[in-house]
Amino acid sequence: MTQKKSKLCSRANVYTQVPDGGWGWAVAVSFFFVEVFTYGIIKSFGVFFNDLMDSFDESNSKISWIVSICVFVLTFTAPLSTVLSNRFGHRLVVMVGGLLVTTGMVMASFSQAVYHMYITVGIISGLGYCFSFLPTVTILSQYFDRRRSVVTAVASTGECFAVFAFAPAITALKESIGWRNSLLFVGLLQLNIVVCGSLLRPIIIRAPGSPKTTTQENRKEVQYMLENEKTRTSIDSIDSGVELTTSPKNVPSQMNVELEPKADIQQNLVNTNSRQSCKKVPLLDFSILKEKSFICYALFGLFATLGFFAPPLYIIPLGISLGIDQDRSAFLLSAMAIAEVFGRIGAGLVLNKEPIRKIYIELICVILLTVSLFAFTFATEFWGLMSCSIFFGFMVGTVGGTHIPLLAEEDVVGIERMSSAAGVYVFIQSISGLAGPPLAGLLVDQSKIYSRAFYSCAAGMTMAAMCLALVRPCKKGLCQRRHSEETKAEIHHRKALQDIPEDFLEMDLGKNEHRVHMQTEPV
Repeated sequence: MTQKKSKLCSRANVYTQVPDGGWGWAVAVSFFFVEVFTYGIIKSFGVFFNDLMDSFDESNSKISWIVSICVFVLTFTAPLSTVLSNRFGHRLVVMVGGLLVTTGMVMASFSQAVYHMYITVGIISGLGYCFSFLPTVTILSQYFDRRRSVVTAVASTGECFAVFAFAPAITALKESIGWRNSLLFVGLLQLNIVVCGSLLRPIIIRAPGSPKTTTQENRKEVQYMLENEKTRTSIDSIDSGVELTTSPKNVPSQMNVELEPKADIQQNLVNTNSRQSCKKVPLLDFSILKEKSFICYALFGLFATLGFFAPPLYIIPLGISLGIDQDRSAFLLSAMAIAEVFGRIGAGLVLNKEPIRKIYIELICVILLTVSLFAFTFATEFWGLMSCSIFFGFMVGTVGGTHIPLLAEEDVVGIERMSSAAGVYVFIQSISGLAGPPLAGLLVDQSKIYSRAFYSCAAGMTMAAMCLALVRPCKKGLCQRRHSEETKAEIHHRKALQDIPEDFLEMDLGKNEHRVHMQTEPV
């Protein structure tokens, strides 16, 4: 492994192949704590729900807009995060995101109206969450190949441990210092995202061969091209009686034989290199929208997001509405978080096995997750809610820890275009991220029954399962058409090559030798 300095004075790790380790382990630890201070805080925000309702005297749906706007901004600005990461690097974007998250949460602790929370937590912190989370999970996928599924799954358990620890801790902290000071403390704690971002070294996968050798080869290529051009000029000048030192008569015949193929080969290489250098890599590749498999997978993420955030937000109010005290209701959220840890690790271990069709395993998990959401509507006491929370936590862990890394699989888009795919995919999720919690809150406000909030989640997850089931068939059909197009293009290219002389220098020599013979013939 070699290293070089980037423009931002950071050390870039250069590998000849995906390392499946190395500095990737430090990136994995960073991703763990980024999960703690991003999604872990978002999912724990339900502990402030009743306090905000009492302080601002607002309804469930209006308070739930805080999380909705935050999730919407987090997902809607994903393409911006991708563009900035490709332009300035993942490290700088994540560090800026950490500052935005802390700024928003600290300002929120001084809010005097609910719309102040919309701006601070929703927009400012939401933008920071996007800048912190998406670049981290993207660069982590670049450091791993064979172990990608299990490493990402284990590292993503950070949010689960955060919910398990933060839910009872913040509840106890509120009783002693109040919800405003507790929110201020959480905001300062999130400043650790900046430290995590500083550990995200860029990674470069380069084929064996040093840059210096490539430069010397390019110089030789230019030299061959000049020599070839001089030789062609000297041959064409025979008719005018001018003879240059590079004329074929002054050059040994063996040198001519060796020079001709080298000139052709080197010229082709130079032309190829020049064409490749002219092509600029787009900061955001929207060509993935032409992939039918990606469209189906994006729709899966769109509907699945309806069931990701509302249950952790409403599980504590649901427990309180059923007569369970607030401390025991907080343990429901903690149990959900611990079950999610096992779900993420279990899914990572299963998906890490080869060979396995990962998209089908994901589909089974989504179907079971739908069942768990429907189960909440039948719970009436503490242990019933505890069972539903554990079941839901385990299944949401299997899906939540794998749905973004699965973009790197060939069944969706592949690792080469994962960065752009992740930005567009999370951007499409923004619609349901904005509508999910308020829709659940609207059902609660109309029925006064908190269990109704889980109906919209279950309906969305059902639609998600249908879309996910279409990903593999769409990819298979698309690949067949693409293969036939490539075959036709290859046949056409071969036919065109058959009509081109193998060596233009040889053709010019033959042409000019024929002219010389015609001139020397007696009249």
